[in-house]
Amino acid sequence: MYDIYYSDEEYEKVAPEDRVSACLEKFSSELKLDGNFSLTFVSDEQIRDLNRQYREKDEATDILTFALCDGDEFPQVGDEKELGDMFISLDAMKRNAEAFSCSQNEELRRLLLHGLMHLMGYDHKSNDFSSEPMLIKQEEILSKLAFDW
Repeated sequence: MYDIYYSDEEYEKVAPEDRVSACLEKFSSELKLDGNFSLTFVSDEQIRDLNRQYREKDEATDILTFALCDGDEFPQVGDEKELGDMFISLDAMKRNAEAFSCSQNEELRRLLLHGLMHLMGYDHKSNDFSSEPMLIKQEEILSKLAFDW
C-alpha cells in the first residue's frame, strides 16, 4: 500500500490522486511490488532542499527516492515491507515534458515508474536510455502498458 501527499493543494490538479493511484497500481502489479511506500508531490524549492540535505547536491531534480532496503532486506512493520519514500517535483516534471516533447501525463507516469523501480533497488549511473538496463526496462514497461489518461 501507499500514501500520497501534496505539499500544495494545487498539485492535486496536476497529478490527481485517482489517476496517480491507478498508475501506481498498474506499475506495482507489473513489477510485482510488495510493500508500503509514500509519495509526495513537491515544488522545485522543496526538492532542492531535500537534495541538498540528503545528497549534498544544491540543485532541483525531478524525483528523489529514499529506499529503505539494505541489499534484499526491507524493514518490516508487522507483516508488511516498508520500501521507502518518493518525492516528485511537479515543476521539474513540467519542464521534462517540454524538453522531451511528451505530454505531462506521460512524463508523470515515467517518474512514478522510475521512483518505484528505485524503491525496489534498481539503479543507474547515467541517464542514457539506450545503455542503462534500468532505463531500458522502464521504457519497455511504459510502452507495454496502456493508459487512458
